[in-house]
Amino acid sequence: MKYRTCLLFSVLLITLLLKPSPALSEEARPPNPPPKAESLIISCGATEPETGEDGQSWQPDDKYLTSTSGGEPKAETAAFQDPALGSAVPFMSARIFESRGGYEFAVPTDTRVMIRFYFYASTYGTLDAADSYFALTVNDYQLLNNFSAAIASEALTQAYIMKEFSLLPSPSGVLNVVFTPSAGYKGAFAFVNGVEVIPMPDIFDDSPPLVGIGDQTVDLTTYGLQSMYRLNVGGEVIPPANDSAGLRRTWYNDFPYLFGGADGRSVYKKDVKYPTVEVPEPVAPRSVYTTSRSMSEDPMVNQKFNLTWVFQVDANFTYMVRLHFCDGEMTRANQRAFHIYLNNQTAQETADVIAWTGGKGIPIYKDYALYQNDKSGGNLWLALHPNTASHPEFVDAILNGVEVFKLNSVSKRSFAAPNPELSEMMSRVEDAREESSFETEGGGQVVGAIAGGATGLAAVVVVSAVVLHKKRRRTAGKSSRRSGSSNNWLPLYGNSHTSSKSTGSRRSTNSSHLSTVAQGLCRHFSLQEIKHATRNFDEAKVIGVGGFGKVYKGVIDGTMEVAIKRSNPQSEQGVNEFETEIEMLSKLRHKHLVSLIGFCDEDDEMALVYDFMANGTLREHLYKGNKPPLPWKQRLEICIGSARGLHYLHTGAKYTIIHRDVKTTNILLDGKWVAKVSDFGLSKTGPDLNAQAHVSTVVKGSFGYLDPEYFRRQQLTEKSDVYSFGVVLFEVLCARPALNPSLSKEQVSLADWALQCQRKGNLEDIIDPLLKGDINPECLKKFAETAEKCLADAGVHRPSMGDVLWNLEFALQLQENPKSAAAAAAAIGQKGGEIGGGNGGGRRRGLSTVDEEVSVLTSDDTDDSEIFSQIVNPKGR
Repeated sequence: MKYRTCLLFSVLLITLLLKPSPALSEEARPPNPPPKAESLIISCGATEPETGEDGQSWQPDDKYLTSTSGGEPKAETAAFQDPALGSAVPFMSARIFESRGGYEFAVPTDTRVMIRFYFYASTYGTLDAADSYFALTVNDYQLLNNFSAAIASEALTQAYIMKEFSLLPSPSGVLNVVFTPSAGYKGAFAFVNGVEVIPMPDIFDDSPPLVGIGDQTVDLTTYGLQSMYRLNVGGEVIPPANDSAGLRRTWYNDFPYLFGGADGRSVYKKDVKYPTVEVPEPVAPRSVYTTSRSMSEDPMVNQKFNLTWVFQVDANFTYMVRLHFCDGEMTRANQRAFHIYLNNQTAQETADVIAWTGGKGIPIYKDYALYQNDKSGGNLWLALHPNTASHPEFVDAILNGVEVFKLNSVSKRSFAAPNPELSEMMSRVEDAREESSFETEGGGQVVGAIAGGATGLAAVVVVSAVVLHKKRRRTAGKSSRRSGSSNNWLPLYGNSHTSSKSTGSRRSTNSSHLSTVAQGLCRHFSLQEIKHATRNFDEAKVIGVGGFGKVYKGVIDGTMEVAIKRSNPQSEQGVNEFETEIEMLSKLRHKHLVSLIGFCDEDDEMALVYDFMANGTLREHLYKGNKPPLPWKQRLEICIGSARGLHYLHTGAKYTIIHRDVKTTNILLDGKWVAKVSDFGLSKTGPDLNAQAHVSTVVKGSFGYLDPEYFRRQQLTEKSDVYSFGVVLFEVLCARPALNPSLSKEQVSLADWALQCQRKGNLEDIIDPLLKGDINPECLKKFAETAEKCLADAGVHRPSMGDVLWNLEFALQLQENPKSAAAAAAAIGQKGGEIGGGNGGGRRRGLSTVDEEVSVLTSDDTDDSEIFSQIVNPKGR
């Protein structure tokens, strides 16, 4: 008993000795981290919480409203939802300020605040956004002045405008957001659809060097910043839900900002050591550092070119450019060293990512500042070039991400700059479309809707609202561009600030709006010559009808047969497509591109003249025509020819050219059955920022062929052409339209149905019955795999056109001589011709000898002078 008592006492004593005192316990315990400040995600004008596209909850704004100088702010609903909006939230509700008013938000006193504003220019009740001009201030910052969301949306061809700012900590702990309608404009008002207020860690605590001005630096801790561009270089769009630290930023693809045809190659590396001390998590999400863009694999080519991006900015402001790097390929210093230039000034003499980080796969970022004066113009140039002086192992450069921020002016703490201007071409396009807007947008729908009784009446109301809305938007666009706000921050594709006066007519005088190069390379026909060639536009000469207008067969110079596309004044297409076609085709010569002879632009008549094409369109020989069906080998050769033409557009021209409307009616066949890619009215350079037309965020193309990623994100890349071409491949194989509404729901879309059958292994059940027994099984397998890869949902996972071309040529080899082709593929390590990766250059590979087919401007192309035609697009775009 004594032993047991003693043992119990010992245990109790030890327990008491080991238990820390209350004071010691509190001292040893690490201090509690300060609670994270809450973000405010607000849907303005909403009456209850709403859920956005990414699952984010948007709260009503009423409890944050402040008193106004006269009249209470109103909540209104937009008249209609633009199809380009990914979600109704926060765009379909708005808070209207007809007098000075705004919001008051409580924020931390010791941290920066990111604040975003969303503006959707629509009709709200009796108010039209075209009449909205206002200023926006937050505490002592002037964010916008005399801003017009309607003008900005129209000039930039964007469905909505978003402005993002990073403001210094507020000592009072309050953000006073004030909207003030512009004085002097009758009926002017302010509106806003959404506001986000996000406390953020101070990721702008550096003092970057001021490029071109000695040893001066810029202390970012004393400036507010406006986000202008944020790009995930070489990778896909990163949506707000996937951003780091809850900052809800969007990182866009960089392709639209690349200058020239030297777009390098995209690289994906997942082995990133992230996060690190050098790059705290809020700076950028991990995805930014897993993708990159570097130069080509040819060191001789890389020495002659820069890897260049161009950004449109406002003059007379200082900008901070943040570059993100993470080299997942090199392992030691001086393997890849390069120069960094901003506006042709050296920002970094020798950039060596491995030397900076000390190892492979470690992220880092570098900041640089520069002043954009009037002489620099509206374009900020970023260029990388190999530093051959240091004799690196590889002649190359690399970049993972780029951000461009505008710093507020010092005197007024202002970010405000002028509203963007419509270019002269855009003004003429809008004028030409105004008169026909009801027919092209609503007429056809109303007829079908009326048959539905009450439903039909509702449809008529909706159509009328759409037409009225767009007509008002056009009216706003033609009004004077009053000075005011800065341009929209993302995405900007081209020259939105071109200042010119609209003629108010779509007629051009001596085609002065065309470049002198295009006019010099293209024959200018008189209207009398066109009428003579078509017997005064004789209906008997019509050989097709397209989105541009009717196509006539004609004869010029007595014997030469041509195809003449005449503009229809009521067409959905107009001056923009007309000029684009001339600018593109006048500078391109290739065996597999349709040849443009000349144009006519006189007395409100526009016409394009092509060589006549004897065998019409590819579609006519697949279905919906009375032409004899094509054998498999001939179909395959036509696909190869088309791929060569598209591959040349993407890689062989001075600038990367994106066709944007690849389909079987735009693949034409000459008298020798040589395929020619045609119809460049929607084409875009990638991008040629000197062109009048800017790369648009508005989705255009043909349903059934549209890249779903392009449709969702309005980010156009050459991989959009690859997707459309994948649909063409299945169309050739199955001999059915891309869309067939008469079929069951799962079969309506050829792309979806073919992919489903391919994955289930029963593709042979849906191929053209005329081809059964005619296709070598290995050839069919390779062809189907190629088409399937083209239809990958994400562009980064699709092959380049060079890879597609290689695989189609290999499929032809398998069709003609399967044993030899398989042996050759094994010999070069292709494992049976496996398709290339999603972002390979594919410029010249394996069996492809594309460059031998190419000649720009100087080619006589005598072998192909036979006859082309530009026929048929039964539906407008």
